[in-house]
Amino acid sequence: MHDPSDTQPLMMLTVFLRHDQTQNLEQLQGKLEDADWWHGFPPEGCEIVSWVVAMGIGQIVTLRLPASDLGRVNVELERRAWGVFRTDFYPTYDFLPVRERLTRESDLRKAT
Repeated sequence: MHDPSDTQPLMMLTVFLRHDQTQNLEQLQGKLEDADWWHGFPPEGCEIVSWVVAMGIGQIVTLRLPASDLGRVNVELERRAWGVFRTDFYPTYDFLPVRERLTRESDLRKAT
């Protein structure tokens, strides 16, 4: 989890872990176990915001991390996920506070 006293900019990263459908679940789980996936990803310092399974796609993981740690996340995915997942990366940000502000501003405009 991020230390609030740290002034380093945070980013969010959504990673699509697309299953290799040429392998069955036991093969995939065996490779993940061999790569110590469950202990090595995400690397220390990254907060898991969400981790969901999308049937037919695979897993979708959203992390919050210091921007300077992006390279470490990439290396751990290369080290532990390749051969099990095809990966897609999407830098993301939390839009909810923006949406709430825009809604308030819209409400104010309508009230005047």
